[in-house]
Amino acid sequence: MPFRLRTAAAGAVLAAAVVLPCPAVAAARPPAAAAGPSTTAAPGWSAAPTGTARTSFYLEGPAGSALTDRLAVRNPSDRPLTVRLAGDGEGGDGQRAGAWLAFGAAQVTVPPRTQASVPFTAAVPRTAAPGSHPAALTVTGPGARIRIPVRLRVTGPTLSALTVEHVSVTRQGSAAVIRYTLVNRGNTALRPQVAVRADGLFGTLLRRPARPLPDVLPPGARTARTETWSDPPALDAVHVTLTATAAGGAQDTGTAAYTAVPWGTGAAAALLLAAGGGAWAVRRRRGRSGRAAPTGDGGAGPGPDDGGGPPPHRPGARVTAGTRPANGTGTRGAAATTTTGTTSSTTTVAKTGSGVRG
Repeated sequence: MPFRLRTAAAGAVLAAAVVLPCPAVAAARPPAAAAGPSTTAAPGWSAAPTGTARTSFYLEGPAGSALTDRLAVRNPSDRPLTVRLAGDGEGGDGQRAGAWLAFGAAQVTVPPRTQASVPFTAAVPRTAAPGSHPAALTVTGPGARIRIPVRLRVTGPTLSALTVEHVSVTRQGSAAVIRYTLVNRGNTALRPQVAVRADGLFGTLLRRPARPLPDVLPPGARTARTETWSDPPALDAVHVTLTATAAGGAQDTGTAAYTAVPWGTGAAAALLLAAGGGAWAVRRRRGRSGRAAPTGDGGAGPGPDDGGGPPPHRPGARVTAGTRPANGTGTRGAAATTTTGTTSSTTTVAKTGSGVRG
């Protein structure tokens, strides 16, 4: 009997240890839902591309075409829903493809518990470049603004062309500024990379590897840019070269010459040039005045450039030849008498023959 009592007491203790945790477990569990219809809140309005499993619009066509699609606006409420539609977004190519989206009405009202299908058109300009032009369609309604991506692709051959123009180098204090202009001559958007190099008389002075510019250059666009050269040479003849590259094989090179001269050296060179020019002008003026001066006898004397030739013939002068000596050997002579007015002079010219006898 004692054994049975001890066994019964042990069984009671074990039963209590098993039963006591059960209320805590029951309290941790959520209460069972009451029977009857659910009272979940009704969902709000929504907008998405028509059809199933579409989260964005995709439109493709050539330049100058009109591409259409439809937007579904769902109004599950018991009151009319009014939403506003607009195109948004500027593509990575710099063209505002969002402005190509057009709607029949900028504002649409959807009746209660109705889904409306709203058409829209993407009018691709004739000047649109081939390639991707991302944009977005925005739907603004009560308490929400939904933005749906629109992936536009313009078909056609692409041409990548880039030019570097108007390259110049100017000094600004202790630095130099390199100015240039990039022009997109192709029909696709470009993100150029520019490398700069400067070579002097004794080797390379500056070398900057190609690095991408922060902005995208749309087709037909141009941008003026500058590069700062912080430590140019003080005295050198420099040749600057800019090389621009972009995707699709676009590449071009522009050059400019730059002569670095200190201010003191430049001023000395200018003074020397000015002094030399002044001396040349004085000598030229003196030469002209010397040739125009009259001689002592009232006539025009020979100028400084005359070669010492015979005097010019004067009007009224008579030249008479003298008599030839009778002997034909030895020295032969001839006399010429020149008479001018009342003054006469005799000039004897001696001619030496081939055989002179003493």
